[in-house]
Amino acid sequence: MAGEFEGLRAMVTGASSGIGLSTAELLAARGARVCVLDLVAPAEPSFVYQHADVADDASVRQAVAAGVTELGGLDILVNNAGIGAQGTVEENSDEEWRRIFEVNVFGIVRVTRAALSALRRSENASIVNTCSIAATAGLIRRAAYSATKGAVLSLTRAMAADHIGEGIRVNCVNPGTVETPWVTRLLDAAADPAAERAALVQRQPHGRLVQPEEVAAAIAYLASPLSSSTTGTAIEVDGGMAGLRLPPRPRS
Repeated sequence: MAGEFEGLRAMVTGASSGIGLSTAELLAARGARVCVLDLVAPAEPSFVYQHADVADDASVRQAVAAGVTELGGLDILVNNAGIGAQGTVEENSDEEWRRIFEVNVFGIVRVTRAALSALRRSENASIVNTCSIAATAGLIRRAAYSATKGAVLSLTRAMAADHIGEGIRVNCVNPGTVETPWVTRLLDAAADPAAERAALVQRQPHGRLVQPEEVAAAIAYLASPLSSSTTGTAIEVDGGMAGLRLPPRPRS
């Protein structure tokens, strides 16, 4: 597997930490040249870095064009940039709803739109979107976030249908609760961080938070030329949360 992506060029958004960073590191370890698009540069110096705000079309177009030029083309696009939000349908303002959609949904649209011409020139073109278990499971106080991820799931399948004739595969991953800096900040801000963490762990059947490296492995599978017959698919990386119904575990 070490040279699986040898000679391929990959672009990963939101890759300064968490799932995006783990994905960039894994693709690079398997042979890809990687360009990271983010507001903040990752610590890894071997990546090509382009500053980009996915909520701004001009910023995206400039960053994608510069990244493609520096890589010498593009084969893989990982749309991972995203933000979280808490609240019921009435607890977030219109401005907050727009802010979340601007990044989580329109960000994917902007980056993909800017990258399509380069992807069309690739013989191994693949797009992988980071979706969420929130697209298919009702989670409390995640109304706006869940709405964006439901849109990402539908968008992924529509894009797969639109671009299959051009040789571009489009898939997504649906992570459960991942141990990322955002989740850590969420726990730290809770009135009882230990109890909040226990609740997040409890709702995942395998009894722990998902690790970023596990999601990265699923993204790499979908992006790989070895998966050339896989398109329009969502892979759940959630410890069984989407499909398993187990009796409650006794609390310690």
